[in-house]
Amino acid sequence: MVTPVWFVLEGDELVFNTGRSSVKGKALARDGRVAVCVDLEGPPYASVQVQGIVTLSEDPDELLRTATAIGGRYMGADRAEEFGMRNGVPGELVVRVRPTKVIAHFDVTA
Repeated sequence: MVTPVWFVLEGDELVFNTGRSSVKGKALARDGRVAVCVDLEGPPYASVQVQGIVTLSEDPDELLRTATAIGGRYMGADRAEEFGMRNGVPGELVVRVRPTKVIAHFDVTA
């Protein structure tokens, strides 16, 4: 399965939220292995693939905190709380990816 996610980095972990009953949430609960690819869409082009093992949490405080941080990263600090309140709700999961392998390609056009 391939699907876009908004994420933040916390220490050595990549963190995102997803719905517990979504296809992605069910797949992560069934098999905790994941690969995430982040790309730079313009020149000089680059990509990083992170393979890892996930841990899942439904802790309400952690969920609200991570959803707010993720909202702030993508929508700006002025809308972080709005997106945290919208996405940090029961039924959502905090997904933490502990990398086991990282593959990076930088300056692809050189």
